[in-house]
Amino acid sequence: MARVATVFGGSGFIGRYVVQRLARQGWVVRVAARDAEKAHFLQPLGNVGQIVRMPVPIQDDEAVQWAVNGADAVFNLVGILAEAGGRQTFEAVQNQGAARIARAAKAAGVKRLVQVSAIGADANSNSVYARTKGLGEQVVLEAFPEATILRPSIVVGPEDKFFNLFAAMARYSPALPLIGGGKTRFQPVYVGDIADAAMKAVQTPDTKGRTYELGGPRVYTFKELMQLMLRTIQRRRLLLPIPFRVAEIQGSIMQRLPKPLLTRDQVELLKQDNVVSSGALTFKDLGITPQSIEIVIPSYLEVYRAGGRFSASQPQG
Repeated sequence: MARVATVFGGSGFIGRYVVQRLARQGWVVRVAARDAEKAHFLQPLGNVGQIVRMPVPIQDDEAVQWAVNGADAVFNLVGILAEAGGRQTFEAVQNQGAARIARAAKAAGVKRLVQVSAIGADANSNSVYARTKGLGEQVVLEAFPEATILRPSIVVGPEDKFFNLFAAMARYSPALPLIGGGKTRFQPVYVGDIADAAMKAVQTPDTKGRTYELGGPRVYTFKELMQLMLRTIQRRRLLLPIPFRVAEIQGSIMQRLPKPLLTRDQVELLKQDNVVSSGALTFKDLGITPQSIEIVIPSYLEVYRAGGRFSASQPQG
């Protein structure tokens, strides 16, 4: 009999890669999403009837319980980068939602739960994003002590909202902002490696109750990441340092937009490095060698070159 996995956030950036790997290994995959119709693109990843879309708001106790009943494994990949009002708040999604999923999974007798958090998750953080991620970890382990927590650094890949955002900006803007001078350090990691880690977490008994910090093979400053992106898309742009205080004011104004490019909370996050902690369990403990982002990003950023992927190799203005 086929194993059953419920993936909350299965239609999201990381989720689609987890769904793909589960389908390849023969799991029946329930994709629990706020808007099940938007998850239709996942259907071709499996055989007929293998991938089941379920409309499940994580604020709904009954819907969450329905989604996990009978599952062997549950993955919680739900997270937001900015609040959208209504029920899409950091508290509702990343703390209360995580608790609801963990309680339902335990009540349903689910064997394995994987919670994707983030490096920097801290219940005492000044950032609401990081604070609710940290609180989410706590409530998950209280309800489901055997859960495995994965904390990635910034995740990159074809659908990312990091390199794609800044590369798109570089098409039209003569300058790109370096908040706080661009000194914040990151350890960017390829999305496929995070999906592989999630699969290892489900398949390896030793991962129960453990937390893993997942970063790529190299640490970069924010400025170095912008320089790497510009080299990749072969464009020259001014990198303009923006003091944190100025960025906070900008974020306070921009966060009122329907799809803000910057929020005050994101500025707060940038005040702390986003790298793997000394002594943390890592990819190495999962038997995974993470890929270099310098190998990965040209495959999807070359469309931002002047003239497209087949353009000449000289940097453009």
